[in-house]
Amino acid sequence: MKETILSVRNLKTYFFTRRGTVRAVDDVDFELKKGECLCLVGESGCGKTVTALSILGLVDRPPGRIVGGEINYDGINLVSCLPARMRQIRGREIAMIFQDAQSALNPVFTIGDQIVEQIKLHSEKSHRQAREMAIDLLKEVGIPSPDEAASYYPHQLSGGMRQRAMIAMSLSCDPRILIADEPTTAVDVTIKAQILDIFQRLKESRQISLLFITHEMGLVSEIGDRVAVMYAGKIVEIASVTELLTNPIFQHPYTSSLIKCLPGITQERERLESIPGTVPSLIDPPSGCLFHPRCAKAMAICREKEPPPVNVTKGHTVFCHLYSAQGMKK
Repeated sequence: MKETILSVRNLKTYFFTRRGTVRAVDDVDFELKKGECLCLVGESGCGKTVTALSILGLVDRPPGRIVGGEINYDGINLVSCLPARMRQIRGREIAMIFQDAQSALNPVFTIGDQIVEQIKLHSEKSHRQAREMAIDLLKEVGIPSPDEAASYYPHQLSGGMRQRAMIAMSLSCDPRILIADEPTTAVDVTIKAQILDIFQRLKESRQISLLFITHEMGLVSEIGDRVAVMYAGKIVEIASVTELLTNPIFQHPYTSSLIKCLPGITQERERLESIPGTVPSLIDPPSGCLFHPRCAKAMAICREKEPPPVNVTKGHTVFCHLYSAQGMKK
């Protein structure tokens, strides 16, 4: 049994706006094991990125605030962690790769200088030692001529190379946990495969724990060990990747719909399917199960009560009335 390195319990992150309270993350639970890749999957706006920002204490206040729950790491509750200790953890022990590398990198400093700054911030390395480490990291993530590339500015690199540079920067302090927020969104299919290969190698060589955020269910089978499916600020299903993709009998209807939207993942189809309706408002969400207005299997109880967690098989939990005793009777 792998050791749990990060535990999120009943996390609630809300944004307080003039229109009302946005429940971006609402009562979310999951665990990240040492050396595993947990994929956090869902449509845009479901709360995946806000969950990641909550872990690192990067939610903008105002308007956002963690209003409840715990984020336990190494015996520390990050929700109530002192700012000075949080700055030590952020980058050194838990690092994040942001979705848009172009915006995340400073345009007026070279790639090498930005990695050197990160190393020196969290260690006592000399400038020369930090520079050598930066070049080694660029080489590790597959950037050709890394000593030369270290002198390039972000605009001189392609999108794929910028993303590799971001990965190198996140690894500069040898973190225990790496959060990757949609790291393959802005690159083509070939570069996407190469970046996924980098993450696989890092998992094996460094035994790093990876929280991989994506809206592409197709990537889950390539990189993930377990998967947590998120919808409208809530986790609706958690399972191993193998269980989720090979045992459709116990899939949440939302998970099943996401998989059917992909070409060729289960069978050859002439036309792609789509999920009817739209994501509900997080200011005024529907009663009961949040997915019921879009669900073809919705029952009366789905409109009235929030579904409880149901352990359908070992390690596979679904939040759905279809699999609860009450739902079966209905």
